[in-house]
Amino acid sequence: MSIHSPILPGATLGVLGAGQLGRMFIQAAHRLGYRVHILAPEVDTPAGQFADHAVVADYEDVDAVEAFARSVQVITFEFENVPSLTAEAAARHAPVRPSGQVLNTSQHRLREKTALRHAGLPVTPFHAVRSQDDLRRAIASLGMPAILKTAAWGYDGKGQTRINSPDDVDHIWTKMAGQELILEKAIAFECEISVVAARGIDGEIACFDPVENKHLHHILDVSLCPARVPEQVRREAIEIARQVMQSLEVVGVLCVEFFVALGGALMINEIAPRPHNSGHLTLDACVTSQFEQQVRAICGLPLGSTRLHRPAAMANLLGDLWSTGTPDWHQALTDPEIKMHLYGKTQARPGRKMGHLTAMADDASRAADLVRQARHRLSAGSITGTGLAVISANADGIA
Repeated sequence: MSIHSPILPGATLGVLGAGQLGRMFIQAAHRLGYRVHILAPEVDTPAGQFADHAVVADYEDVDAVEAFARSVQVITFEFENVPSLTAEAAARHAPVRPSGQVLNTSQHRLREKTALRHAGLPVTPFHAVRSQDDLRRAIASLGMPAILKTAAWGYDGKGQTRINSPDDVDHIWTKMAGQELILEKAIAFECEISVVAARGIDGEIACFDPVENKHLHHILDVSLCPARVPEQVRREAIEIARQVMQSLEVVGVLCVEFFVALGGALMINEIAPRPHNSGHLTLDACVTSQFEQQVRAICGLPLGSTRLHRPAAMANLLGDLWSTGTPDWHQALTDPEIKMHLYGKTQARPGRKMGHLTAMADDASRAADLVRQARHRLSAGSITGTGLAVISANADGIA
């Protein structure tokens, strides 16, 4: 079979990872007539509840990864923190889309920002930091405030610290020394937006409308689409997303997250080579969801329409909602405009993404009001002493 031959319905797709993104990918793949196998080290997972077959193995188990790859026609992943060696082992037996090279670039902030800067794309100013002297020189170059981040394995605000004064350096260095680090200039911005895009094996690209994102404690809280930005910013964000897809030769779905700086200039904050939390509203609000688009892209099918039916918003449901008991699902759904998506996780903990709500309205701001109100009703009417176990923030499990 040619690398450009389509993988048609009836084939078996493989997913590395077993969280909620894999779960929603599997649902989209099943609707299109595919079977899906997953590989992850955990049991009783959101994706495992829907997979046709689940392999429980460590990502570093090369024999298990190669056997898994031989059982499927194409492989994708649902989070970035899959080791590069895993992708390499899988690629010996099935195409991996996006490629292991894209994965390797995006899972490391220095490699990611360096690759984007070399492609001529706008990124937040940054410096590599490997010593305390590097840190002081980087602060002198970038100014303050600045954000010191681990180069690898960071998400939802993990592995980063704000530096507001030279007096902070000694304490912060003591806490973060011994890791490869990156210092980024703190950007004064009007808002944060993201663009989810897909690219097929033939180079076809389709972009969803930019989404405006509101964060709370570094975790996405509410997303609105279309983003409330000028048309010029909207067009530029889509064009930059297209350039990212082309420069990295992505096959699959990728999200580009931006700061809209004061004055309207766009700067790429980071990229994610997979469907993205901010794109979940596409499940209800768009002709084609980001997950169906991922299936189409990696299988070589024509990409679907990204048209937005109506302005929409999404609100995350975090494990914090279970702190006083089971959320009152009945109360949230008293508004017939609300759509609820739960991820099948058996334990709730603070900050853990357990599900989301979406709504459509005449404008994005009104849709955001609807999902916030529905989420408030969930916690206000919680049922004490029933439902999922609530565990500490340090407990293990799928994020």
